[in-house]
Amino acid sequence: MFLYMVGLVVLFLIYRWLKELKRVPHKEDKYVYVTGCDSGFGNCLARHLDKLGYCVIAGCYTEKGEDELKKATSDRLTTFHLDVTDTASVAKAADKIKSLVGNKGLWAVVNNAGVSLPSAPTDWLDIEDYRGMLAVNLDGVIRVTLSVLPFIKKAKGRVVNVASVFGRVSPFGGPYCVSKYGVEAFNDGLRINMAPFGVKVCCLEPGFFQTNVTNPDMLRDDLKKRWDKLPQDVKDDYGIDYYDNMVAEIKRRFSQLTDSDLMKVVDCMEHAISAVYPRQRYSPGYDAKLVWLPLSYMPTFLTDWWFLQNAIKLKIQSAQ
Repeated sequence: MFLYMVGLVVLFLIYRWLKELKRVPHKEDKYVYVTGCDSGFGNCLARHLDKLGYCVIAGCYTEKGEDELKKATSDRLTTFHLDVTDTASVAKAADKIKSLVGNKGLWAVVNNAGVSLPSAPTDWLDIEDYRGMLAVNLDGVIRVTLSVLPFIKKAKGRVVNVASVFGRVSPFGGPYCVSKYGVEAFNDGLRINMAPFGVKVCCLEPGFFQTNVTNPDMLRDDLKKRWDKLPQDVKDDYGIDYYDNMVAEIKRRFSQLTDSDLMKVVDCMEHAISAVYPRQRYSPGYDAKLVWLPLSYMPTFLTDWWFLQNAIKLKIQSAQ
């Protein structure tokens, strides 16, 4: 029986692999809109798709990001300023896209733009910290998607949303996990709503990769500002050395888990865009596959126990 089950699994994996090899034709006629192209995944994806022959529309937050991307790509690639938190900026971009794609419609939008700070224990934050994060990571995804969804429907194309493994588990709290849980929910509803129109909706749940989102120095500096502003009674609750211990633990964890190969994520993005049969979900990164996703399927008391071990360790160290 065991060998029979193993055989079925192997046959299924071979079938899925063969099925996923098939690519959509005429990529040179397909427009792909990518947000957050100044750096990181978005920048790599824009350059990668340009080399493959797609007509890339790259939204950049800074003029420097636009200029550097233009220098590294062909004339097929179009850049423009995009602030996903600004309704007028998103609407202006949508108007430009409409004039570019014409009756062909927009083949894909990749909602990549996102931020990771502030990230801190919940009682170190206020409601404005949540609003700022949600404005980019969740509202921005929804705002951009809705602005171009009619063009996507016309092309029977794709919506690719970048969430995170921390849209599945929340080991440290704060607005980042809240925003990514929201992206997961938006993605699931949109996938069901758009299926009758032939639109495919895919979600990426990356683990730790070396981008600005996981820059330990930026996180350290942001945590220091928040620690310094805390009332003394809150500092006393955590212990005098809690901040230093937490920064050391973050540095250690990031060195263990962070992957420098951004193409693992970019390849998943490209597959979601180009495959005739894309997956509903992609989980690039060994930590995503071997740590975070398995934890997300465990009973809550087990995941809580796992995450609390580190919190208790930091508290004990701070008390010593």
